[in-house]
Amino acid sequence: MTTTAKLHDGSDLEVMVLGEGPAVLLPVSLAVVDEATAEQMRAWGAQPDLGPALAHGLADAGHRVIVADYEGHRAAHPAGPTLTADAVATDLLAIADAAGAHEFAYYGYSWLALSGLQLAIRTDRLTGLAMGGFPPLGGPYGPMLAVTRAAHRMATENAGRVRPDQSEIEPGDWDAAVVTQTPEQTRQYVTLYESLRDFDERAALDGLKIPRLAFAGQDDAIDYGPQWGNVRVELGPPLAHHRAELEQQGWTVEVVPGDHMTAMRTTTALPILTTWLTTLGSGR
Repeated sequence: MTTTAKLHDGSDLEVMVLGEGPAVLLPVSLAVVDEATAEQMRAWGAQPDLGPALAHGLADAGHRVIVADYEGHRAAHPAGPTLTADAVATDLLAIADAAGAHEFAYYGYSWLALSGLQLAIRTDRLTGLAMGGFPPLGGPYGPMLAVTRAAHRMATENAGRVRPDQSEIEPGDWDAAVVTQTPEQTRQYVTLYESLRDFDERAALDGLKIPRLAFAGQDDAIDYGPQWGNVRVELGPPLAHHRAELEQQGWTVEVVPGDHMTAMRTTTALPILTTWLTTLGSGR
């Protein structure tokens, strides 16, 4: 089934529904990339078929999977001044509405995991929240604001210039990487993290009673160089540090081998998700 969600900025996002069973919202892309792109993605540790593998894997495991490429949509339709945490939550609910899912579980990775947390504290429609690659406690909101501001500055400086060939950059060398996104694309993430500057994690977590899962790679941390403000973004270590506290609050916590890119692969994420989802009583 294919349908369309109307987002907060008036843009339309295609939504696909796969399988039958309890509903799970999955903000990933089902697009198949060409081999040259796939090779470059693998070099940086990414899994080219991640979205399709996750979506079909969960559908095969007995779930009604609501799929929408929210990140890709925002690249094509930037919402620079309006992409606040409130707006993201509104958009995710619009995706669920388009699929006819009043109640649903949610899984997101990295900033889409952060988005799921913001959704969870704004609605009573979630039957479960799964966060991968972003800790629910000890999140790097300040460092990510600095990184997104640096990315926006570099995108603005590079606007109108010929896009550089980055194929020869050593994978993982963030200092050598050149921002190729547009100022409009980068500005929206500055808006998102600016809206979270005063976010009170503990107060938010105290109000969550639904089943919750968090996992991340134990080595998930990135050191950004001078052009990024010499910022260190830690995602795995805070989850490990706060593990006991989170588990006491009712979270299921998994700290797995690897870094940000390896922990998101289906070989790691899919077994964790399918095992956890069997414990939920999600609505259709």
